[in-house]
Amino acid sequence: MVGRVVVVGAGVYGAAVAASLADRGARVTVVDAGAPAGGTSGATFSWTNSCGKQPRSYHDLNVAGMAAHRRLAAQGDWYHEGGNLEWAGDAAGQRELRRKVASLLDYGYEARWLDRAGALVLEPDLDPASVPADGIAYFPREGWVEPARLIGHLLSRAVARGAEVVRDDAVTGLDVADGAVRVVRLASGRRLPVDAVVNCAGPQAAGIAELAGLALPMRNTRGVLVYTSPVAVAVSRVVHAPEVHLRPDGAGRLVLHTHQVDGAAHVSESGRTHVDPAAVDAVLAAGRELYPGLRAAAVVDVRVGERPIPGDGLPVLGRVVGLPNFHFAVSHSGATLSVHAGDLVGAEVLGEDRDDALAPFRFERFLVDLDPQQSPDDGYRAKSVERLLDPA
Repeated sequence: MVGRVVVVGAGVYGAAVAASLADRGARVTVVDAGAPAGGTSGATFSWTNSCGKQPRSYHDLNVAGMAAHRRLAAQGDWYHEGGNLEWAGDAAGQRELRRKVASLLDYGYEARWLDRAGALVLEPDLDPASVPADGIAYFPREGWVEPARLIGHLLSRAVARGAEVVRDDAVTGLDVADGAVRVVRLASGRRLPVDAVVNCAGPQAAGIAELAGLALPMRNTRGVLVYTSPVAVAVSRVVHAPEVHLRPDGAGRLVLHTHQVDGAAHVSESGRTHVDPAAVDAVLAAGRELYPGLRAAAVVDVRVGERPIPGDGLPVLGRVVGLPNFHFAVSHSGATLSVHAGDLVGAEVLGEDRDDALAPFRFERFLVDLDPQQSPDDGYRAKSVERLLDPA
């Protein structure tokens, strides 16, 4: 029986896994190199959706994640299901949007088309001149979460059931013996004997995996978010316009994003992250074009997050075959997936069968090589599981 579990990372995944484990009676220690919600979870657009996510198994996992948020929402007010409006800026974009909506409707996902008048009923402070006459997609069950408040709730629930939260103390080593992780070593010198470890380290997940002798491919990207001062503009939902994406952030504040501003983040030789002020100004200007009332807004914060993206873009969830007490809970779309996927992983750590849900997202998929004697259509062969582990 698994009793002592160390969860590495105190973001949305770490908090969700910890709550799931503590609910089931495990002795949980959550360890973070910084503060809870201090990493990617504190700098995320936190849009809950399954809007165009493929393949079908990934779409279904996200839909289940959205449903889990609705259930948990009865315990707090960090979840906001106002829907999402999206439209394209050119003919090619409109064709792609129509393909996406058609595919989602085939899956049974809620979506419908609006004209300008319909969009303005939902978002009356939009500038009509910035909204197309028709072709506006509306996804009513999508929304956003306040990640710090969600993390606080989940960690408080875990602590109430005996969990410990260790902050500002990085994991520096994992002692592996006889095919299992035995001890988690921290920068402070503390040694934590374990029955299981869950890697919820987000952008640092590959580094934690390496400590166990595992090679996790990641292709992380930076994301830049612009936060405004409170402003008297009615924005009630997520909006994806061609030139800017935005959502409310509570107390009259807004969060804005563009793909262009992501490229304006630079890391200096000293390790400090800098965002080009002109790019930030351009984001705010795009927001003002869409919502003229934003002319009274100022930028009060610019946050840069590192998005954790596994090598093939899909989540990495659950146990490792070659190291069965080491588990992953790592993905992009963490705001959507964490509550549901974190509970699946927590259940599996304690011996419950969750293979039907987790099978498409196992770590072992990265150990599949294309046989050089075969074409891609002929099939694949798996590498030896032993190659997961460092021979040392």
